[in-house]
Amino acid sequence: MSYVEVPGAKVPIRMWTDPASVEDVAMQQLRNVATLPWIKGLAVMPDVHYGKGATVGSVIAMHGAVCPAAVGVDIGCGMSAVKTSLTANDLPGDLSRLRSKIEQAIPVGRGMHGDPVDPGRVFGFPTGGWDDFWTRFDFVADEVKFRRERATKQMGTLGSGNHFVEFCLDESGAVWLMLHSGSRNIGKELAEYHMGQAQKLPHNQGLIDRDLAVFIADTPQMGAYRNDLFWAQEYAKYNRAIMMGLFQEVVRREFRKAKVTFDRVISCHHNYVAEERYEGMDLLVTRKGAIRAGSGDFGIIPGSMGTGSYIVKGLGNEKSFNSASHGAGRRMSRNAAKKRFSTKDLEEQTRGVECRKDSGVVDEIPGAYKPIEKVIDQQRDLVEVVAKLKQVICVKG
Repeated sequence: MSYVEVPGAKVPIRMWTDPASVEDVAMQQLRNVATLPWIKGLAVMPDVHYGKGATVGSVIAMHGAVCPAAVGVDIGCGMSAVKTSLTANDLPGDLSRLRSKIEQAIPVGRGMHGDPVDPGRVFGFPTGGWDDFWTRFDFVADEVKFRRERATKQMGTLGSGNHFVEFCLDESGAVWLMLHSGSRNIGKELAEYHMGQAQKLPHNQGLIDRDLAVFIADTPQMGAYRNDLFWAQEYAKYNRAIMMGLFQEVVRREFRKAKVTFDRVISCHHNYVAEERYEGMDLLVTRKGAIRAGSGDFGIIPGSMGTGSYIVKGLGNEKSFNSASHGAGRRMSRNAAKKRFSTKDLEEQTRGVECRKDSGVVDEIPGAYKPIEKVIDQQRDLVEVVAKLKQVICVKG
């Protein structure tokens, strides 16, 4: 489908989904965003749903301003994937050992490494810029600097919620490695600190929703936020790169005889801010639950822990600010999923996948998410499908 325009206070709301299917609270969030004085455009992806602060699946383009809540607390959250030389025929009948080895290599949940990971020992990790990256931590908000040790030990860890590490097969039987994570606790603390700072500023006092407080260009507060924002986005990128290297090392060891090789890693943020230019104007484009889908850009759109995921290539549709969805999108809250589904339902919906099937992940059950095939179909003018993947192992926190 192409987009549908819904009138907004300052700009039209372009929606790559049926507006009637969007929950009322999410639709109100979108209308609130469209009232911001600095807004120049608002695009809504087919995985749209209510989110804390701002709507998940929204792309907000503003001139001279940025809203930290529209980025979210997991700054730089995103995906990485890589195709391997392995095929389905190389896999053992029992995948539990491989899942266990992945969990040993990559701490999940609130876990962290006992000592910071040495990037020089991580397979395929580009170490250039690493020392400069950590030097720049000295310039983030003073209120967060005491978290340095935790930040170094959480580098290369998964986290919980909808984050995952997966071992997948494409339709030709080729094996792919895929993972989803962000900037861990350090990104969350930086985000929450700056959201609080924005809400105190005088120009934000009359907003329709205090969560939409913004920083204005050429102010000290904007400078401080941009510094910390871009640092956290880089942390997230490095975090995924280290995990992917650790994951690849597990695969190399477990399939030593196969002498596994890997294609180039695809990586993309889906909670972030980018400086982009549209119609002759420099804009700050915030994607919360959306990926960049410029012409030729590779992206990753995952489903849930029992369904398929897609590797895509962007078509460069400027009506969406060169964006596409970041996943299937939730169709019910975590609490609602826990009330509706049981561990038996989880076992049924993840049949054939080596994964957790206990009450701790019922809120991530496939039934809590929108059908990924429909989400993909609704954005055929935003991306083209390169590969469809189906997980055989899913590691969650």
